[in-house]
Amino acid sequence: MQLLNGTSFDRLQNAIQAADLRQDVIANNVANVDTPKFKRSEVSFESLLQNEMKGGTNQLVGFRTDPRHFVIGPSSNVPTAKVATDETTAMNNNLNNVDIDREMSLLAENQLRYNSYIEQLNYQIKMMRTAVGGNV
Repeated sequence: MQLLNGTSFDRLQNAIQAADLRQDVIANNVANVDTPKFKRSEVSFESLLQNEMKGGTNQLVGFRTDPRHFVIGPSSNVPTAKVATDETTAMNNNLNNVDIDREMSLLAENQLRYNSYIEQLNYQIKMMRTAVGGNV
């Protein structure tokens, strides 16, 4: 029996990986704030996850006891983060579109998201320990 496998752990794992990727992308944007013709990138994950969670909630889903079984109904695929580059805008005369104030606020927001994901993961692990061991 694998306690840490399941849709909720997969979602948390992908959310943590998305926050890590977002950190790298924002840091790259900040590092290239003065680079001519540099175009900023951004990471989308939460909107993809929300779309995935909204779809197929009222459909019949088959119970799988083995990963080799066929999937009946909508698959519970957890989306992965996607990096997109904004090629359409320009902020400066050098055609760079990085706004340092916006990037720094996105960096702070991403840090808060990452901390909340880690806190949620720790809580779920603590609940599993309590359920299996009976004490914290």
